[in-house]
Amino acid sequence: MESQTPPDPQGADRPRVIRRHGVVTRVWHWVNAVAVLILLGSGLGISNAHPRLYWGRYGANFDPAWATLPRFPSWLTIPANYNLAISRRWHLLFALVLGFGLLAYMIGGLVTRHFQRDLRIRGRELRPAALWADLKHHLAFRFHDPRDPRAYNLFQKLSYALVLFVALPLAILTGIALSPGMNAAWPWVLEILGGRQSARSIHFITASLLALFTIVHLVLVILAGAGNEVRSMITGRWRVPE
Repeated sequence: MESQTPPDPQGADRPRVIRRHGVVTRVWHWVNAVAVLILLGSGLGISNAHPRLYWGRYGANFDPAWATLPRFPSWLTIPANYNLAISRRWHLLFALVLGFGLLAYMIGGLVTRHFQRDLRIRGRELRPAALWADLKHHLAFRFHDPRDPRAYNLFQKLSYALVLFVALPLAILTGIALSPGMNAAWPWVLEILGGRQSARSIHFITASLLALFTIVHLVLVILAGAGNEVRSMITGRWRVPE
């Protein structure tokens, strides 16, 4: 007869810890977090220089604007005092950090098969019953599948896919179109976007959506357990909630 290992009464209550985030994801997450925060702050400083948005090739003080933006307070802008030149320097510097960081993450995600393994959306996940079940779990603040706690749920996959493959590339593309040096090298970028003012409007809208995503992301991190979530993004190890 085979001997059986007696159950460990202390281990029964021990929390289950899994490896959830790889090195590539963790490094890119923190580099991207810093870059996005500085880009948003410096972008608001640039916006304060002319807080009006237009469509088309041209737009100035006496042209009809489709949106008039508020003047953002100094505690939101980089630098805190109004200085358009410094805001632009911060913005251009961390635009490079964002762009090359995203490129490195894309390459790493393909090499490690992170995208195919963790972020691929399967047909069965888009069925109405699955969507409804996922929504109910979110409303109940249950953000993981107990059967496979490492897996991302559908709403996480959709939001990450939109940010990674739509919002961030569009923000970078419109930023390239607005840069005088890039515009001189690749004038066709402005053409496909409908003109300089259209590119500026799309850039602001995209940045606003990224800011909204960041706020929602932070709120959900707090609801899911900030300590556990932040620790997992530093060490890669995540404690599965009961």
